[in-house]
Amino acid sequence: MNDKKLIIGISAGDCNGIGYEVILKTLADPRITEMFTPVIYGSRKYLSYYRTALAIEGMNFQLLENTNNVQAQKINLVNCVTDSEEIQPGVVTKEAGNGSLQALERATADLLENKIDALVTAPINKDNIQSEEFKFPGHTEFLEKACGASDSLMFLVSPEMKIGVVTGHVPVAQVASQISIEKILSKLNLMNESLKKDFQIRKPKIAVLGLNPHAGDNGLLGQEEIEIISPAIAQAKAKGIFAQGPYSADGFFGNGMFKEFDAVLAMYHDQGLIPFKTLSFGSGVNFTAGLPIVRTSPDHGTAYEIAGQNKADESSFRNAIYEAIDIIANRKTHKAISGNPLVITDKDKMEKRSYSEEDRHLRGMEN
Repeated sequence: MNDKKLIIGISAGDCNGIGYEVILKTLADPRITEMFTPVIYGSRKYLSYYRTALAIEGMNFQLLENTNNVQAQKINLVNCVTDSEEIQPGVVTKEAGNGSLQALERATADLLENKIDALVTAPINKDNIQSEEFKFPGHTEFLEKACGASDSLMFLVSPEMKIGVVTGHVPVAQVASQISIEKILSKLNLMNESLKKDFQIRKPKIAVLGLNPHAGDNGLLGQEEIEIISPAIAQAKAKGIFAQGPYSADGFFGNGMFKEFDAVLAMYHDQGLIPFKTLSFGSGVNFTAGLPIVRTSPDHGTAYEIAGQNKADESSFRNAIYEAIDIIANRKTHKAISGNPLVITDKDKMEKRSYSEEDRHLRGMEN
């Protein structure tokens, strides 16, 4: 990027969920704009509704038609959502899905044109957003195609652990058929490179989980570990990736073995996300690794059951913004030292430290 303050795009998500609420609560502290310049992609009408409902005062928005006139030290709003529908917190509507897609498409276009430095996505409903323009299981797959990438990794990260998945939003009945040596190798490579580039871990240690109970018990409970997972791990090691396993998922998390690794590769969605959210819910961040752009999101969904009730916790959304900022800084540092790992410029150190100090400054306010 450049030396100017980072511009972080925020897609507003489903207007009847908690997206607008966690965005407003996150940006309510005026010190937040000292760290970065926020650009919300959404609706002025919906934003005003929730600002009134949440009784947030002294929060002004710079209304924009596009990102050509983004102003630092202000909260910018690209008014890009058709908002003829009345707000119905907690209600699933097709109109809300259409609005979340409009915001996402506009934000993604600006991201790919480098008009914003990163994208933080508020939750969408994966059902009501479906249309001729959006036929994807979620954000991850949509952004993968938008970037023209052959693969990407759903990577859940927190101070406690980092977990990626081989298969994401697919029915459990289809998981076994979608696991292959090639797919596991691809995810391991993406995870290994992301740990180096995005998280500054020079020699990552990755644990790989089995698919079946007790990791198959030597074939008694399934052949996937013997025929697919173990060969994939062996090939990854041959490529210089420090991967170990396959481990039985229950014992691996139950005895705290995950603490010995930098990241974990799970075979399917719930195998990875249940322990992650159990240990990190509210502090975790969903990061789409393996893409040329930076995209993060909170580790929760639309939460219709509490929408419009001023009950939503914005911590995960705030952390998603912090994580995006740190990943941008880490990528710059990684690029600067590529080919010479002993060289880190003073400028890179200062940029990284400034983010960390501001992060602590704001977090201290919450204690």
